Amino acid sequence: MKIAVIGTGYVGLVTGTCFADSGNHVICVDNNPDKLDLLRQGEVPIYEPGLETLFKRAIREKRITFTDDLSEAVKQSDILFLCLPTPPGADGQADLSAVVKVAEQIGDLIDDYKVIVNKSTVPVGTADKVRLTIESRTSVPFDVVSNPEFLREGAAVNDFQKPERVVIGTSSDRAAELMKELYDPFVRSGNPIIIMDERSSEMTKYAANGFLATKITFMNEIANICERVGANVDHVRRGIGTDSRIGKRFLFAGIGFGGSCFPKDVQALHYTAKENDYNFRILDAVQKVNDSQKLSIVEKIKKFYNGQVKGRTFGVWGLTFKPETDDVREAPAIYIIQALIGLGAHVKAYDPEARKTFPAAVGEEISSQIDYVEDQTSALQDVDALIISTEWNEFRRPDFDNFIKLMKEPVIFDGRNLYDLERMEELNITYFSVGRRGVNVNRKVTNA
Repeated sequence: MKIAVIGTGYVGLVTGTCFADSGNHVICVDNNPDKLDLLRQGEVPIYEPGLETLFKRAIREKRITFTDDLSEAVKQSDILFLCLPTPPGADGQADLSAVVKVAEQIGDLIDDYKVIVNKSTVPVGTADKVRLTIESRTSVPFDVVSNPEFLREGAAVNDFQKPERVVIGTSSDRAAELMKELYDPFVRSGNPIIIMDERSSEMTKYAANGFLATKITFMNEIANICERVGANVDHVRRGIGTDSRIGKRFLFAGIGFGGSCFPKDVQALHYTAKENDYNFRILDAVQKVNDSQKLSIVEKIKKFYNGQVKGRTFGVWGLTFKPETDDVREAPAIYIIQALIGLGAHVKAYDPEARKTFPAAVGEEISSQIDYVEDQTSALQDVDALIISTEWNEFRRPDFDNFIKLMKEPVIFDGRNLYDLERMEELNITYFSVGRRGVNVNRKVTNA
Protein backbone atom coordinates (compact mmCIF):
# COMPACT_ATOMS: atom_id res chain seq x y z
CA MET A 1 0.00 0.00 0.00
CA LYS A 2 0.96 3.65 -0.30
CA ILE A 3 1.23 5.17 3.16
CA ALA A 4 2.08 8.60 4.53
CA VAL A 5 3.29 8.86 8.12
CA ILE A 6 2.96 12.44 9.32
CA GLY A 7 5.33 13.03 12.21
CA THR A 8 8.57 11.10 12.65
CA GLY A 9 8.83 10.98 16.40
CA TYR A 10 9.13 7.71 18.26
CA VAL A 11 5.79 6.26 17.16
CA GLY A 12 5.96 7.66 13.64
CA LEU A 13 9.43 6.37 12.89
CA VAL A 14 8.72 2.89 14.20
CA THR A 15 5.37 2.79 12.37
CA GLY A 16 6.79 3.98 9.07
CA THR A 17 9.81 1.71 9.21
CA CYS A 18 7.85 -1.42 10.09
CA PHE A 19 5.23 -0.80 7.40
CA ALA A 20 8.01 -0.27 4.85
CA ASP A 21 9.73 -3.45 5.96
CA SER A 22 6.54 -5.40 5.26
CA GLY A 23 6.55 -4.25 1.63
CA ASN A 24 4.57 -1.01 1.65
CA HIS A 25 5.72 2.28 0.16
CA VAL A 26 6.01 4.86 2.95
CA ILE A 27 6.49 8.61 2.84
CA CYS A 28 7.47 10.11 6.21
CA VAL A 29 6.61 13.78 6.66
CA ASP A 30 8.24 16.09 9.19
CA ASN A 31 8.78 19.85 9.53
CA ASN A 32 12.15 19.56 11.30
CA PRO A 33 14.89 20.08 8.66
CA ASP A 34 17.68 18.78 10.90
CA LYS A 35 15.81 15.54 11.59
CA LEU A 36 14.99 15.13 7.90
CA ASP A 37 18.67 15.51 7.00
CA LEU A 38 19.58 12.76 9.47
CA LEU A 39 16.86 10.44 8.19
CA ARG A 40 17.84 10.97 4.57
CA GLN A 41 21.42 10.10 5.47
CA GLY A 42 20.23 6.81 6.96
CA GLU A 43 20.67 7.91 10.57
CA VAL A 44 18.12 6.91 13.21
CA PRO A 45 17.66 9.83 15.65
CA ILE A 46 16.37 7.62 18.49
CA TYR A 47 17.76 4.53 20.18
CA GLU A 48 15.45 1.55 19.76
CA PRO A 49 16.81 -2.01 19.51
CA GLY A 50 16.34 -3.54 16.06
CA LEU A 51 15.05 -0.37 14.42
CA GLU A 52 18.24 0.67 12.64
CA THR A 53 18.54 -2.62 10.74
CA LEU A 54 14.99 -2.38 9.37
CA PHE A 55 15.39 1.33 8.69
CA LYS A 56 18.54 0.96 6.61
CA ARG A 57 17.03 -1.96 4.69
CA ALA A 58 13.91 0.06 3.87
CA ILE A 59 16.06 2.93 2.59
CA ARG A 60 18.27 0.58 0.58
CA GLU A 61 15.24 -1.00 -1.06
CA LYS A 62 13.66 2.44 -1.64
CA ARG A 63 10.48 1.68 0.26
CA ILE A 64 10.72 4.70 2.59
CA THR A 65 11.36 8.36 1.80
CA PHE A 66 11.35 11.59 3.81
CA THR A 67 9.93 14.99 3.03
CA ASP A 68 8.59 18.23 4.45
CA ASP A 69 6.08 18.46 1.59
CA LEU A 70 2.76 17.38 3.09
CA SER A 71 0.91 18.11 -0.15
CA GLU A 72 2.96 15.65 -2.17
CA ALA A 73 2.73 12.99 0.54
CA VAL A 74 -1.06 13.29 0.73
CA LYS A 75 -1.49 13.06 -3.05
CA GLN A 76 0.74 9.98 -3.34
CA SER A 77 -0.75 8.03 -0.43
CA ASP A 78 -3.94 6.07 0.25
CA ILE A 79 -3.65 5.92 4.05
CA LEU A 80 -2.42 8.86 6.14
CA PHE A 81 -1.14 8.09 9.65
CA LEU A 82 -1.13 11.01 12.08
CA CYS A 83 1.76 10.38 14.49
CA LEU A 84 1.86 13.83 16.02
CA PRO A 85 2.80 15.06 19.49
CA THR A 86 -0.04 15.53 21.98
CA PRO A 87 1.78 16.88 25.05
CA PRO A 88 -0.11 17.44 28.30
CA GLY A 89 -0.91 20.91 29.50
CA ALA A 90 -0.63 22.02 33.11
CA ASP A 91 -4.08 20.61 33.81
CA GLY A 92 -3.32 17.26 32.13
CA GLN A 93 -5.38 17.97 29.02
CA ALA A 94 -3.76 16.65 25.84
CA ASP A 95 -2.76 19.42 23.42
CA LEU A 96 -4.38 18.58 20.06
CA SER A 97 -3.21 21.69 18.22
CA ALA A 98 -0.78 19.76 15.99
CA VAL A 99 -3.44 17.18 15.13
CA VAL A 100 -6.05 19.82 14.28
CA LYS A 101 -3.58 21.85 12.21
CA VAL A 102 -2.62 18.84 10.08
CA ALA A 103 -6.30 17.86 9.73
CA GLU A 104 -7.01 21.33 8.33
CA GLN A 105 -4.18 20.97 5.84
CA ILE A 106 -5.37 17.52 4.79
CA GLY A 107 -8.86 18.92 4.23
CA ASP A 108 -7.42 21.46 1.82
CA LEU A 109 -5.26 18.88 0.00
CA ILE A 110 -7.21 15.67 -0.57
CA ASP A 111 -8.66 15.17 -4.05
CA ASP A 112 -9.72 11.52 -3.80
CA TYR A 113 -10.69 9.00 -1.09
CA LYS A 114 -8.24 8.73 1.82
CA VAL A 115 -8.18 6.96 5.16
CA ILE A 116 -6.84 9.27 7.90
CA VAL A 117 -5.58 7.30 10.90
CA ASN A 118 -5.06 8.72 14.37
CA LYS A 119 -2.02 6.81 15.60
CA SER A 120 -1.17 9.34 18.29
CA THR A 121 -2.60 8.79 21.75
CA VAL A 122 -5.53 11.18 21.78
CA PRO A 123 -8.54 11.91 24.02
CA VAL A 124 -11.90 10.31 23.40
CA GLY A 125 -13.71 12.24 20.68
CA THR A 126 -10.59 13.21 18.70
CA ALA A 127 -11.60 11.12 15.65
CA ASP A 128 -14.86 13.08 15.56
CA LYS A 129 -12.96 16.36 15.86
CA VAL A 130 -10.61 15.40 13.00
CA ARG A 131 -13.55 14.30 10.86
CA LEU A 132 -15.44 17.56 11.41
CA THR A 133 -12.31 19.59 10.74
CA ILE A 134 -11.69 17.91 7.40
CA GLU A 135 -15.38 17.94 6.43
CA SER A 136 -15.45 21.70 6.91
CA ARG A 137 -12.82 22.09 4.19
CA THR A 138 -13.67 19.48 1.54
CA SER A 139 -16.48 17.49 -0.07
CA VAL A 140 -14.12 14.69 -1.11
CA PRO A 141 -14.98 11.34 0.58
CA PHE A 142 -12.68 10.14 3.37
CA ASP A 143 -12.75 8.12 6.58
CA VAL A 144 -11.11 8.76 9.94
CA VAL A 145 -9.85 5.76 11.92
CA SER A 146 -8.55 5.41 15.47
CA ASN A 147 -5.65 2.94 15.59
CA PRO A 148 -3.86 3.30 18.94
CA GLU A 149 -0.31 2.07 19.33
CA PHE A 150 0.75 -0.32 22.10
CA LEU A 151 4.52 -0.07 21.70
CA ARG A 152 6.89 -0.57 24.61
CA GLU A 153 10.05 1.48 24.32
CA GLY A 154 12.93 -0.95 24.10
CA ALA A 155 10.72 -3.58 22.43
CA ALA A 156 8.77 -1.46 19.95
CA VAL A 157 9.88 -3.22 16.78
CA ASN A 158 8.87 -6.63 18.11
CA ASP A 159 5.61 -5.20 19.47
CA PHE A 160 4.75 -3.73 16.07
CA GLN A 161 5.70 -6.80 14.07
CA LYS A 162 4.11 -9.29 16.47
CA PRO A 163 1.25 -7.42 18.15
CA GLU A 164 -0.86 -9.13 20.80
CA ARG A 165 -3.81 -7.34 19.19
CA VAL A 166 -4.53 -4.60 16.70
CA VAL A 167 -7.31 -2.21 17.66
CA ILE A 168 -9.11 -0.40 14.85
CA GLY A 169 -11.82 2.10 15.62
CA THR A 170 -14.02 2.92 12.65
CA SER A 171 -17.66 3.04 11.61
CA SER A 172 -16.72 2.53 7.96
CA ASP A 173 -16.67 -0.96 6.44
CA ARG A 174 -14.47 0.31 3.62
CA ALA A 175 -11.86 1.71 5.99
CA ALA A 176 -12.03 -1.40 8.18
CA GLU A 177 -11.25 -3.67 5.23
CA LEU A 178 -8.29 -1.52 4.15
CA MET A 179 -6.88 -1.47 7.68
CA LYS A 180 -7.31 -5.24 8.08
CA GLU A 181 -5.50 -5.78 4.78
CA LEU A 182 -2.68 -3.50 5.93
CA TYR A 183 -2.21 -5.30 9.26
CA ASP A 184 -2.81 -8.85 8.03
CA PRO A 185 0.93 -9.65 7.62
CA PHE A 186 1.50 -8.86 11.30
CA VAL A 187 -1.16 -11.17 12.75
CA ARG A 188 -0.57 -14.41 10.85
CA SER A 189 -0.02 -16.25 14.13
CA GLY A 190 -3.67 -15.71 14.97
CA ASN A 191 -3.66 -12.68 17.27
CA PRO A 192 -6.83 -10.64 16.73
CA ILE A 193 -7.63 -7.51 14.80
CA ILE A 194 -10.40 -5.98 16.90
CA ILE A 195 -12.82 -3.66 15.13
CA MET A 196 -14.81 -1.26 17.30
CA ASP A 197 -16.21 2.26 17.22
CA GLU A 198 -13.80 5.19 17.27
CA ARG A 199 -14.52 6.38 20.82
CA SER A 200 -14.11 2.90 22.29
CA SER A 201 -10.80 2.56 20.46
CA GLU A 202 -9.57 5.86 21.86
CA MET A 203 -10.64 4.84 25.35
CA THR A 204 -8.96 1.43 24.99
CA LYS A 205 -5.50 3.01 24.82
CA TYR A 206 -6.07 5.15 27.89
CA ALA A 207 -7.65 2.29 29.81
CA ALA A 208 -4.71 -0.01 29.04
CA ASN A 209 -2.06 2.45 30.18
CA GLY A 210 -4.12 3.61 33.14
CA PHE A 211 -4.51 0.04 34.34
CA LEU A 212 -0.81 -0.81 33.93
CA ALA A 213 0.21 2.37 35.74
CA THR A 214 -2.19 1.44 38.54
CA LYS A 215 -0.76 -2.08 38.75
CA ILE A 216 2.78 -0.73 39.07
CA THR A 217 1.71 1.79 41.68
CA PHE A 218 -0.18 -0.82 43.70
CA MET A 219 2.98 -2.94 43.93
CA ASN A 220 5.01 0.08 45.00
CA GLU A 221 2.51 0.68 47.78
CA ILE A 222 2.80 -2.99 48.80
CA ALA A 223 6.59 -2.61 48.76
CA ASN A 224 6.42 0.39 51.08
CA ILE A 225 4.34 -1.63 53.53
CA CYS A 226 6.69 -4.63 53.20
CA GLU A 227 9.59 -2.49 54.38
CA ARG A 228 7.64 -1.54 57.49
CA VAL A 229 6.40 -5.01 58.44
CA GLY A 230 9.52 -7.00 57.54
CA ALA A 231 8.16 -8.76 54.44
CA ASN A 232 9.99 -9.20 51.12
CA VAL A 233 8.16 -7.73 48.13
CA ASP A 234 9.95 -10.10 45.73
CA HIS A 235 8.40 -13.05 47.53
CA VAL A 236 5.02 -11.34 47.52
CA ARG A 237 5.33 -10.64 43.81
CA ARG A 238 6.00 -14.28 43.01
CA GLY A 239 3.21 -15.35 45.32
CA ILE A 240 0.55 -13.28 43.60
CA GLY A 241 1.96 -13.33 40.08
CA THR A 242 1.22 -17.01 39.66
CA ASP A 243 -2.48 -16.23 40.02
CA SER A 244 -3.77 -16.15 36.44
CA ARG A 245 -6.25 -13.44 37.39
CA ILE A 246 -3.35 -11.14 38.28
CA GLY A 247 -0.50 -12.23 36.00
CA LYS A 248 3.26 -11.89 36.37
CA ARG A 249 3.90 -8.67 34.46
CA PHE A 250 4.12 -5.14 35.85
CA LEU A 251 4.51 -6.40 39.42
CA PHE A 252 8.11 -5.34 39.99
CA ALA A 253 8.46 -2.77 42.75
CA GLY A 254 10.70 0.21 42.16
CA ILE A 255 10.99 3.98 42.27
CA GLY A 256 8.02 4.79 40.08
CA PHE A 257 7.18 4.85 36.40
CA GLY A 258 8.20 7.46 33.86
CA GLY A 259 8.39 7.73 30.09
CA SER A 260 6.26 9.43 27.49
CA CYS A 261 3.13 7.29 27.85
CA PHE A 262 2.09 6.36 31.38
CA PRO A 263 2.42 9.80 33.04
CA LYS A 264 0.82 11.63 30.12
CA ASP A 265 -1.97 9.13 29.58
CA VAL A 266 -2.86 8.91 33.26
CA GLN A 267 -3.13 12.70 33.36
CA ALA A 268 -5.21 12.81 30.18
CA LEU A 269 -7.62 10.10 31.33
CA HIS A 270 -7.99 11.83 34.69
CA TYR A 271 -8.72 15.08 32.87
CA THR A 272 -11.27 13.39 30.59
CA ALA A 273 -13.07 12.01 33.62
CA LYS A 274 -13.09 15.43 35.27
CA GLU A 275 -14.44 17.09 32.12
CA ASN A 276 -17.29 14.60 32.14
CA ASP A 277 -18.15 15.22 35.80
CA TYR A 278 -16.53 12.07 37.14
CA ASN A 279 -13.92 11.93 39.90
CA PHE A 280 -11.47 9.17 38.90
CA ARG A 281 -10.13 8.73 42.42
CA ILE A 282 -7.87 5.76 41.67
CA LEU A 283 -5.93 7.69 39.02
CA ASP A 284 -5.63 10.65 41.35
CA ALA A 285 -3.95 8.34 43.88
CA VAL A 286 -1.75 6.77 41.19
CA GLN A 287 -0.32 10.15 40.24
CA LYS A 288 0.32 11.21 43.83
CA VAL A 289 1.91 7.89 44.84
CA ASN A 290 4.11 7.82 41.75
CA ASP A 291 5.37 11.34 42.38
CA SER A 292 6.37 10.45 45.94
CA GLN A 293 7.82 7.08 44.94
CA LYS A 294 10.36 8.74 42.65
CA LEU A 295 11.79 10.56 45.65
CA SER A 296 11.55 7.66 48.12
CA ILE A 297 15.19 6.82 47.52
CA VAL A 298 16.19 10.37 48.51
CA GLU A 299 14.33 9.96 51.79
CA LYS A 300 16.31 6.77 52.49
CA ILE A 301 19.54 8.60 51.73
CA LYS A 302 18.65 11.44 54.09
CA LYS A 303 17.73 8.99 56.82
CA PHE A 304 20.94 6.95 56.47
CA TYR A 305 23.14 10.04 56.56
CA ASN A 306 21.15 11.65 59.39
CA GLY A 307 20.24 14.54 57.09
CA GLN A 308 23.90 15.31 56.39
CA VAL A 309 23.85 15.08 52.58
CA LYS A 310 25.58 18.34 51.73
CA GLY A 311 29.09 17.83 50.37
CA ARG A 312 28.64 14.11 49.70
CA THR A 313 29.14 12.61 46.24
CA PHE A 314 26.74 10.09 44.77
CA GLY A 315 27.21 7.88 41.76
CA VAL A 316 24.10 7.28 39.66
CA TRP A 317 23.68 4.29 37.37
CA GLY A 318 20.90 4.85 34.85
CA LEU A 319 19.27 8.05 33.65
CA THR A 320 16.56 6.73 31.33
CA PHE A 321 13.09 5.83 32.57
CA LYS A 322 13.68 2.20 31.54
CA PRO A 323 16.47 0.19 29.88
CA GLU A 324 16.96 -0.21 26.11
CA THR A 325 15.98 3.37 25.28
CA ASP A 326 17.49 6.85 25.35
CA ASP A 327 14.19 8.33 26.53
CA VAL A 328 14.50 10.22 29.81
CA ARG A 329 11.04 11.80 29.91
CA GLU A 330 9.71 11.71 33.48
CA ALA A 331 12.58 9.41 34.49
CA PRO A 332 13.00 9.04 38.27
CA ALA A 333 16.67 9.97 37.87
CA ILE A 334 15.64 13.53 36.99
CA TYR A 335 13.88 14.04 40.31
CA ILE A 336 16.49 12.18 42.36
CA ILE A 337 19.42 14.16 40.95
CA GLN A 338 17.59 17.49 41.21
CA ALA A 339 16.80 16.76 44.86
CA LEU A 340 20.35 15.71 45.72
CA ILE A 341 21.93 18.74 44.07
CA GLY A 342 19.35 20.90 45.84
CA LEU A 343 20.60 19.41 49.11
CA GLY A 344 24.18 20.34 48.25
CA ALA A 345 25.39 16.94 47.05
CA HIS A 346 27.60 16.17 44.05
CA VAL A 347 26.59 13.67 41.37
CA LYS A 348 28.52 11.40 38.99
CA ALA A 349 26.15 9.91 36.42
CA TYR A 350 26.41 7.10 33.89
CA ASP A 351 23.92 5.74 31.37
CA PRO A 352 24.67 3.71 28.23
CA GLU A 353 22.42 5.82 25.97
CA ALA A 354 21.19 8.98 27.69
CA ARG A 355 24.26 11.24 27.67
CA LYS A 356 22.76 13.37 24.88
CA THR A 357 19.15 13.37 26.04
CA PHE A 358 19.46 13.90 29.80
CA PRO A 359 20.89 17.47 29.95
CA ALA A 360 17.83 19.01 28.29
CA ALA A 361 15.51 17.10 30.64
CA VAL A 362 17.07 18.52 33.82
CA GLY A 363 17.94 21.93 32.46
CA GLU A 364 21.27 23.63 31.93
CA GLU A 365 21.70 24.80 35.53
CA ILE A 366 21.39 21.31 37.02
CA SER A 367 23.17 19.56 34.15
CA SER A 368 26.22 21.78 34.54
CA GLN A 369 26.61 20.42 38.08
CA ILE A 370 26.54 16.76 36.99
CA ASP A 371 29.76 14.92 36.23
CA TYR A 372 28.79 12.67 33.30
CA VAL A 373 31.19 9.73 33.17
CA GLU A 374 31.88 7.27 30.35
CA ASP A 375 31.45 3.96 32.14
CA GLN A 376 29.88 2.45 35.22
CA THR A 377 33.19 1.96 36.98
CA SER A 378 33.98 5.68 36.83
CA ALA A 379 30.67 6.39 38.57
CA LEU A 380 31.98 4.48 41.60
CA GLN A 381 35.27 6.34 42.00
CA ASP A 382 35.41 8.12 45.37
CA VAL A 383 31.64 8.32 45.87
CA ASP A 384 29.87 8.05 49.20
CA ALA A 385 27.14 5.84 47.75
CA LEU A 386 25.77 4.46 44.49
CA ILE A 387 22.17 4.99 43.35
CA ILE A 388 20.67 2.61 40.79
CA SER A 389 17.70 4.15 39.00
CA THR A 390 17.49 2.12 35.76
CA GLU A 391 17.77 -1.65 35.40
CA TRP A 392 20.14 -1.85 32.42
CA ASN A 393 21.40 -5.41 31.96
CA GLU A 394 25.02 -4.38 32.40
CA PHE A 395 24.21 -3.29 35.96
CA ARG A 396 22.90 -6.72 36.96
CA ARG A 397 26.27 -8.52 37.09
CA PRO A 398 28.85 -5.95 38.18
CA ASP A 399 32.31 -6.60 39.55
CA PHE A 400 31.44 -6.22 43.22
CA ASP A 401 35.11 -5.85 44.13
CA ASN A 402 34.93 -2.40 42.52
CA PHE A 403 32.33 -1.30 45.05
CA ILE A 404 34.74 -2.07 47.84
CA LYS A 405 37.90 -0.80 46.13
CA LEU A 406 36.67 2.40 44.52
CA MET A 407 33.94 3.80 46.77
CA LYS A 408 34.59 5.65 50.00
CA GLU A 409 32.23 3.16 51.61
CA PRO A 410 30.36 0.36 49.80
CA VAL A 411 26.82 1.72 50.09
CA ILE A 412 24.11 1.13 47.48
CA PHE A 413 20.62 2.58 47.17
CA ASP A 414 18.99 0.32 44.61
CA GLY A 415 15.74 1.58 43.13
CA ARG A 416 15.29 -1.53 40.96
CA ASN A 417 16.07 -4.44 43.31
CA LEU A 418 18.87 -5.85 41.17
CA TYR A 419 20.88 -7.68 43.82
CA ASP A 420 20.43 -10.56 46.22
CA LEU A 421 20.24 -9.58 49.88
CA GLU A 422 22.32 -12.51 51.11
CA ARG A 423 25.03 -11.71 48.56
CA MET A 424 25.21 -8.14 49.83
CA GLU A 425 25.61 -9.43 53.38
CA GLU A 426 28.45 -11.73 52.34
CA LEU A 427 30.25 -8.82 50.66
CA ASN A 428 29.64 -6.48 53.62
CA ILE A 429 27.94 -3.97 51.34
CA THR A 430 25.37 -1.67 52.89
CA TYR A 431 22.35 -2.09 50.68
CA PHE A 432 18.93 -0.47 50.54
CA SER A 433 16.34 -1.60 47.98
CA VAL A 434 12.56 -1.31 47.54
CA GLY A 435 10.17 -3.39 49.61
CA ARG A 436 12.93 -5.47 51.22
CA ARG A 437 14.92 -5.23 54.43
CA GLY A 438 18.07 -3.16 54.48
CA VAL A 439 21.44 -4.94 54.68
CA ASN A 440 24.31 -3.87 56.95
CA VAL A 441 22.40 -0.70 57.76
CA ASN A 442 24.32 -0.09 60.98
CA ARG A 443 27.55 0.80 59.20
CA LYS A 444 29.13 3.82 60.82
CA VAL A 445 28.55 6.89 58.72
CA THR A 446 31.64 9.01 58.06
CA ASN A 447 31.56 12.75 57.58
CA ALA A 448 31.26 14.19 54.08
